[in-house]
Amino acid sequence: MVVVCGEALIDVIRNAEGTARSVPGGGPFNTARALARLEVPTAFLGRLSSDSFGRQLVEALKSDGVSVELASIGPEPTTIALAEVGIEGRADYQFRTQGTSAPNLTLDMIPAHLGADVTALHVGTLGLVLEPMASTLLELLNRERHGRAIIVDPNIRAGLIPDTEYRERLHTVLAESTIVKASDADLAWLYPGLDYHRAAKRLLGEGVRLVVVTLGAEGAFAAHRDVRVSAGAARVNVVDTIGAGDAFGAGLLAWLHEHEALEPDLHLKEQELRAAIEFAGRVAALTCTRAGADPPWRSETTV
Repeated sequence: MVVVCGEALIDVIRNAEGTARSVPGGGPFNTARALARLEVPTAFLGRLSSDSFGRQLVEALKSDGVSVELASIGPEPTTIALAEVGIEGRADYQFRTQGTSAPNLTLDMIPAHLGADVTALHVGTLGLVLEPMASTLLELLNRERHGRAIIVDPNIRAGLIPDTEYRERLHTVLAESTIVKASDADLAWLYPGLDYHRAAKRLLGEGVRLVVVTLGAEGAFAAHRDVRVSAGAARVNVVDTIGAGDAFGAGLLAWLHEHEALEPDLHLKEQELRAAIEFAGRVAALTCTRAGADPPWRSETTV
């Protein structure tokens, strides 16, 4: 089982025509749903609200097959993200977090230990930014990382970040990770002055087993031990890019899970690595053809 840790929230999406709609979202929430739709046993660990939006989030997780037994539910209102979608389908975000559900994950809300069936922990996005959630998840990773794969997707939201503290925390987590999946923009923020090839090499030098960099319409790049692989992006009719990066990460983990390769001491051959990022790219591309974070089911990914 993969345990996905972090925020679930509501995206209020405004498009170029000025219309708005509210849909479930949040990087870890999207990742958990995508993994479950890709037939990976998945649990969500985070703080959810008991309000109507919170109930909607819980039902969306359950309907996709995600376990919510590790989630905590409380009276705080659901966290809101305002997403402005431009004419090219790209989204810019602003967040309403003060006093809301997602940040309010504390140590007493998580289980004393995770079961032996948990093979991997996934964390990222606001889960490493907002307090007390960030400190809680850092403690969880420190406690549980031995014998499990750790996957980090920083998915950096610069407007929310307390720069110095966050950089230090993130670099600590990255150095202890098995897999880092990041966009080229994430790596440019993390490693100013380095292109993504050199940033990936630096992460490998710090102990990361696999670095996968998403490049938008240019596809993806992967670095694993001495292997370097690139894959182009599938050409699709883009509705918007919301949830595409989360879907890519889920696709990558689903391929590794399906091929029994999702383990702390990751070893992949070049052809396996190429197949993994090509599959991940296909999952992301299908997500882009639909409005909002609506990842594909496993049956839809067959070519």
